[in-house]
Amino acid sequence: MSARAAGMAHDASPLAAVARAGCLTVGELLAEQVLRTPERRAVDDGHRALSYRELDQRVNRLANALASLGVCRGERVAILAENRIEYLEATFAAARLGAILCALNWRLARDELAHCVGLVSPRVMLVSPRFAAALAAIGPIPAAVVALGDDYESRLGSSSPDRPAELAQPEDGLLILYTSGTTGLPKGALISHRAELARMALSRIDGGLQPGDGFVAWAPMFHMVSLEHAIHVLGCGGTVFVVDGAEVARLVSLIATEPQWWLVLIPGMIEPLVAALEAGAVTPRGIRVVGALADLVPGELLARTSALLRAPWWNTFGSTETGMLPAAGTRFAPGEMPPDLAKAPSSLCRWQLVDDNDRPVTPGVPGEMAVRGPTVFSGYWAADEVNAREFRGGWFHMGDLFVAGPDGRVSFVDRSRYMIKSGGENIYPMEIERVLMTDPRVLEAVVVRRRDPRWGEVPVAFVACRQPDVSAESLLRHCRAGLSSYKLPREIRFVASPEDFPRSTSGKIQRTRVEEWLDADGD
Repeated sequence: MSARAAGMAHDASPLAAVARAGCLTVGELLAEQVLRTPERRAVDDGHRALSYRELDQRVNRLANALASLGVCRGERVAILAENRIEYLEATFAAARLGAILCALNWRLARDELAHCVGLVSPRVMLVSPRFAAALAAIGPIPAAVVALGDDYESRLGSSSPDRPAELAQPEDGLLILYTSGTTGLPKGALISHRAELARMALSRIDGGLQPGDGFVAWAPMFHMVSLEHAIHVLGCGGTVFVVDGAEVARLVSLIATEPQWWLVLIPGMIEPLVAALEAGAVTPRGIRVVGALADLVPGELLARTSALLRAPWWNTFGSTETGMLPAAGTRFAPGEMPPDLAKAPSSLCRWQLVDDNDRPVTPGVPGEMAVRGPTVFSGYWAADEVNAREFRGGWFHMGDLFVAGPDGRVSFVDRSRYMIKSGGENIYPMEIERVLMTDPRVLEAVVVRRRDPRWGEVPVAFVACRQPDVSAESLLRHCRAGLSSYKLPREIRFVASPEDFPRSTSGKIQRTRVEEWLDADGD
């Protein structure tokens, strides 16, 4: 009897059968693709490639190996590894068992990593040789540790290739991805099968993902922009090209040789990629969309990049908690300098902008984005107090400030939890950064707050420029043309390169760490 038939046989009543007929889980997506295109290439890391049939068999073997270690529905399987094919195998194997894959951030400090492991109490810990020492440094953990490599392959080789029964339900957890908050220890965002399938639907509806598309998973797989979108591509019969970070040479090669759905680009890696494309006079094989949140990228660089890649820039906005698309519907044509950065709400999301008392604000007034919809996550793991606060009123409050325009589009303002209060006025750093980045000499800018005895707080700008002879006064003149006087930076400091800014895993500059530079100077 097949696993699917066995599952149907377990439906003990008509109501249970009806409920089961309405279910679909992520583990079943891969099984369907095996039926449709078993020999199509599913994953390719540049050294080996697996067809859908081969990937499915390895996923089955891993699921059975995990089950032999006590992994069952609701248990957690943690992984600490660089981008590699086994990451995707572990995702689908856990999905088939109804278990939850916890994607650990290898960039974390020892105590942070220990917190993330302890938070989820994994039954099994998968670790690559590269990070074995980091795992050992946090001390003993009550989990079976499986080393990727010989140990992993031996366990697969001795396990059955038969598909286990699909045990997961749509509201069961699929992933725990750790948020990179500006303060405190990371939180574990629990993403259900339901949310992931809805996010995949939005990739198809609003993102233009087509069956058979390719996707380059170069960003760390502990981040949603890589792991989740790899799941979406595999769910509709495409090929995931696994890349171990921003390896520019391989990215350029894939751009030249492989058609792609969405080439994700984030600050810190765009300029080296552009330089390599220009140096090699590369002709893209075909990319449907490029980029991500345009608010983080200078307009000139955005236009230059999209022109080189011959693809529109996708002006997305999202979060681990909501997926990439609570506000994303704007595309800029190849080579276009964006006229504005407003975004259209997505097809499967309700939203409202609210003030500090959760009352809707009027158009033109900044408000915190609160959302509802099937893409929303299932709350933070073991954090009832936080969940009660962030889900108040039945809306998830994102902590991001937007302004609604008369056409219904929304413009990102800033994080609500980082605001400069100067003389009773609210100043949002992104307002100043946008003006600075319209100067063609500026590569990157970040504004932070500094204590001030008269005004309480004032803005200070840190700027990376194309050439070393740019003066602070010339940038201030540029700011005066686009900002109210109270929003002008009180000081402009220069940073040698955009790479010198501290960033989160999603590429966003971490303001609180930049603010520490002021403290280090005694300000």
